[in-house]
Amino acid sequence: MQTSLSRHLQRIEVALANGQAARSAIAASWARSAHLHGLDPTRRHAVPRLTQAELAEARDRLGPLPLLAAPHLDRLFQIVGGLGACVVLADAEGVALDRRGNPGDDRDFADSGLWTGANWSEAELGTNGIGTCLAEGRAVTIHRDQHFLAHNTGLSCSSAPVHDAQGRLVAVIDVSTARADLPEAVASLIAHTVGDTARKMETDLFRDHFPRARMVLVPGLDQGQGAVLAVDADDLVIGATRAARTHLGLRGDLSAMPRPLADLVQLEAHERLEDAERAVLNRAMARASGNVSAAARALGLSRATMHRKLGRT
Repeated sequence: MQTSLSRHLQRIEVALANGQAARSAIAASWARSAHLHGLDPTRRHAVPRLTQAELAEARDRLGPLPLLAAPHLDRLFQIVGGLGACVVLADAEGVALDRRGNPGDDRDFADSGLWTGANWSEAELGTNGIGTCLAEGRAVTIHRDQHFLAHNTGLSCSSAPVHDAQGRLVAVIDVSTARADLPEAVASLIAHTVGDTARKMETDLFRDHFPRARMVLVPGLDQGQGAVLAVDADDLVIGATRAARTHLGLRGDLSAMPRPLADLVQLEAHERLEDAERAVLNRAMARASGNVSAAARALGLSRATMHRKLGRT
């Protein structure tokens, strides 16, 4: 009689032998786990753990992210904690830097290695929520026997990437549960909530990076997608979230090579010099509460010149 271990191994071997890696993201991850990383699905692999000093250094490398992430992790855990789930924030190396969980479930997650300081990259533990999310750069759900290692097939994991202000993948949010009776609809809701939390976290990280910029939502997109532009006083875009970069096709360091806001979102722009000058004069008059002399002084113009320009515009 076949054991569950041998059935799991056979399922993976059949998938790889039949070329399913070209058609299935899960099978492609299994192929990486077996051929690229040389892992054995039937063998229990020890989960690598950082020391406390190494863990502190890893958190420091993420700058403000762990602090900004904390309230989002708290809210996420309030939603999923009752399902016997834990919430994990991992860095771009797959190391769990922060975690939320119920004390009654802690022992099970500790035994599985889903704990702070543990490395859940694909290279270490094969197909899993955190590692496969990092490998593919997208949100994933790895449900029970979709895990490569048989030891992890009791877990269901939903993960989503977090990108920094330059659009680089810097972290992963993961919700994992060992419940075998989790309804599919609930699992889908968890995956959606994890993705939504990741986008909110990205927006907070983006705002923190551009504290003096005006935040502009990319028109035509759902606000929940997190497509935000950072715009300076000259209406130049100096930053864009990952969602905004993807939608608008933006690349590189926008702080070094800013783009006119009107060019990107097709707003009605002041393209002519006269229009740009009118905008400057109107702002000066508004700041001076309509006092022409004060507005002229602020712009370094004479009162007569200011009157002439106002008359012309």
